[in-house]
Amino acid sequence: MMVLFGASSGPPPPFEPSILNTKGSLYLTRPSLTHYIAAREELMQRAGDVLGWIAEGKLRLSIGLELPLAEAAEAHRALEGRRTTGKVLLIP
Repeated sequence: MMVLFGASSGPPPPFEPSILNTKGSLYLTRPSLTHYIAAREELMQRAGDVLGWIAEGKLRLSIGLELPLAEAAEAHRALEGRRTTGKVLLIP
């Protein structure tokens, strides 16, 4: 299954959907948060769960780049140039 979420590197190029079948019944989805979160209260609950897992060490993040906020333009260049993996943090 391939999941496309967000568009930090721009929209994906067009492709022929029948390719998914010829490669072995593959699936592609393009979810939107609004289809999975009905109300702000649910969003806050789910966000709290995720942040709690991070705080407890149950969920580890891959931080690929940390830059001072003053270097935000460099962070954008790194993202645009596809030179990043993991999270990119701007530190105030």
